[in-house]
Amino acid sequence: MNFELVPLLIIGFSLVFVAVGAWMLVRQSWFVQWLKGTLGLLLVALAIYLSFFAFNLYGYHQLVEEEPVATVSFRQINDQQFQATVSRTGSDNKRDFRLRGDLWQLDARMIKWKGLFSLLGVHPGYQLDRIAGRYISLEAERSNERTVYSLHREGVGFDLWESARKGWNPLVDARYGSATYLPMADGAIFEVTLSSTGLVGRPLNDAAEQAMGTWE
Repeated sequence: MNFELVPLLIIGFSLVFVAVGAWMLVRQSWFVQWLKGTLGLLLVALAIYLSFFAFNLYGYHQLVEEEPVATVSFRQINDQQFQATVSRTGSDNKRDFRLRGDLWQLDARMIKWKGLFSLLGVHPGYQLDRIAGRYISLEAERSNERTVYSLHREGVGFDLWESARKGWNPLVDARYGSATYLPMADGAIFEVTLSSTGLVGRPLNDAAEQAMGTWE
């Protein structure tokens, strides 16, 4: 099943639960009415939860093994200060960040389906989580200003990935993917790909190749 169809399917379930719950709430009779009313409220609450869950899924993309997810380019501003431009693959969305240090790292949030959706073969999903700079020198890392920027979309109602990471989500498991730290250099461009094990950054131009060679 295609990843993009899952939110629509969940919203469909939510509408069914709302209809059944509302029907039970308007029925007559005391104890039975109380039981039905309680069940109806639970179904409405479940529908609300699933609606938030579905909306939060729109912040994720289908994970395709070894497919590029972003390019990251650098322009040096000052000593150990760079402007990093993150361009998401398949989108015109570009964001600039000022990173301090010598190295950079990109992280991603990944979700893997369980239960019914796992049996249906729904692909895992991901969203970029953050980009960070780091100093090579341990002393500089401890004493100088560090820069970390969030890339993920804020959750609606609750944080889907955080709830899964803490074991509170019955529909998905959460995993964290991080690229190894790579060097920043003026004019360097890197391509980032994502697999089920994490992120991999690869140099795309001579400046990035040279930075990799110097760092290694």
